[in-house]
Amino acid sequence: MKGEQRMSLDGIRIGFCMTGSFCTFEKAFAAAERLVQQGAKLVPIMSFNAASISTRFGTAEENIKRLETIAGRKVICTIEEAEPIGPKKMCDIMVVAPCTSNTAAKLALGLTDTPATMAVKSHLRNARPVVIAISTNDALAGCAKNIGYLQNLRNYYFVPYAQDNCEKKPNSIVAEFELIPETIQSALDGIQLQPIIRVK
Repeated sequence: MKGEQRMSLDGIRIGFCMTGSFCTFEKAFAAAERLVQQGAKLVPIMSFNAASISTRFGTAEENIKRLETIAGRKVICTIEEAEPIGPKKMCDIMVVAPCTSNTAAKLALGLTDTPATMAVKSHLRNARPVVIAISTNDALAGCAKNIGYLQNLRNYYFVPYAQDNCEKKPNSIVAEFELIPETIQSALDGIQLQPIIRVK
């Protein structure tokens, strides 16, 4: 029922979409593992950048393999593979973790030129919830308007977030990835987890 805390995510089909904030990949993988431990069935998705760029946080091949191992199925890496998510009603909820400022801007403008944005657009045709785990150095600058816009749209829910380094990166915001399961539980009941802004 609305407002009641779910005890598990058993059987919930979660689209788990990763975009190119590579420094938070480890947190995203840990969150994905927790979701599976809670009984969720993951549909793994990666943006073009997430699936093709190798960094000091892992090679593209390693990251794809890790997400596939966690989810137990092949990662969706193309627009063509992402398009059927909505028509086939593949997911009960979609999570974008991490969500870059680039992806947030595209979602705010309705652009669908990556597997990530196509996955969200296709999923939203069924009026089902989308959870955003924002991770960007310009959240309190250039991306602020897009975050605010998405927070005011129906079916979008944000993982609570905080400044990750207010002295050296005063505009940077990173979601509290450990709150992804709780945010999902609330979003499935149509509730934004509060408080949305956390203080470290």
